Amino acid sequence: MSSPAALLQPDASGSRLTSRGDLTSFFMQLAADIGADSYMLVAIVHDQDRNDARIVSSNWIFDAIELIGKRLIANLALGPLTVAPGVRPKPLVAAHAPDAGALLTGEEARLLDVLGHAEIYSLRLNVGRQRLFVLFSAAEAGKIDLAALMKAQIKCCYALSSIPQLIAAASMQDPLSDRERECLFWVSEGKTTDEVAVILGVSSNTVNSYITHAIQKFAASNRAMAIATAIRSGII
Repeated sequence: MSSPAALLQPDASGSRLTSRGDLTSFFMQLAADIGADSYMLVAIVHDQDRNDARIVSSNWIFDAIELIGKRLIANLALGPLTVAPGVRPKPLVAAHAPDAGALLTGEEARLLDVLGHAEIYSLRLNVGRQRLFVLFSAAEAGKIDLAALMKAQIKCCYALSSIPQLIAAASMQDPLSDRERECLFWVSEGKTTDEVAVILGVSSNTVNSYITHAIQKFAASNRAMAIATAIRSGII
């Protein structure tokens, strides 16, 4: 089978993408298949005369995202090394920062290297009208299988095209209620459940319920992961 549609066979992975958790599993498996250590699915939106990166799904550690910043992430996604499906990708190698021109500074390149992103491939995904990009990276240059990477890019396009509502919701909307957002915010500030209950004037059980709902909406496994996702997405 050599057609692009055949790349989804025999597992038809995209047909099972019904939640953020499914999306994470899909990209984790793709990363493993191509030899990448990390992935980041990014939506680019035009906001107040600038391009803003919205992270839809990622296994980058939270500290790395905070240190790198969304400006650099947007630059990587929209940079000259980003390729459309069918075009042979070229990597951004952190050790060759001077060759990257205005894409990133030497300090940013060293930071990427230290954080485990020595080599990054940026791929544009054709998914309706949405501006989606996926960054695959590895801690060692040359680790990613280029042929498998090109197949994975087409597979992403087909899989994500089947779930436009999920992608739009993940990249553009805040899934939390006001109370859920407030509870996560205060917990992120180091407050205990009882302290948050006093601040909001509700019971501790109610606070726990709000936080549980937030965890479920983010397809997170615990409070810390839900808080990290909310901060990363700019929700709190």
